[in-house]
Amino acid sequence: MAVSLPAGRIIRYLDKLAEYHGYPLKIRIDNGPEFTGNTFTNWAKSHGITIEYINPGSPYQNGYIERFNRSYRTEVIDLYLFNNLEQARKVTEEWLTIYNTERPHEALNNMTPIEYKTLKQAA
Repeated sequence: MAVSLPAGRIIRYLDKLAEYHGYPLKIRIDNGPEFTGNTFTNWAKSHGITIEYINPGSPYQNGYIERFNRSYRTEVIDLYLFNNLEQARKVTEEWLTIYNTERPHEALNNMTPIEYKTLKQAA
């Protein structure tokens, strides 16, 4: 049961996202070893992605992920007492489905991600 995300796993996930959304021009991330090693940096370079690292000790430079982390912490981690990692994964997957489809987001003008995507496609 893995509790970390090595660069290879992150790359596989980002490649799957790119199948639907294309590759981003830039990624803003922290200075974790999974993002600073050759595997990740070479992958980004091969796809023309600029890596923008936040300064160490400056989480406010990546406000979107910090907001997500706070929501996850208060709405999942603080509410449940997990007996094992599999249980935590199941609750997390259920929460992520709601978070990514049904829940309004301030950053999307209080629309759900599905509403926002539909609006953008219609424009």
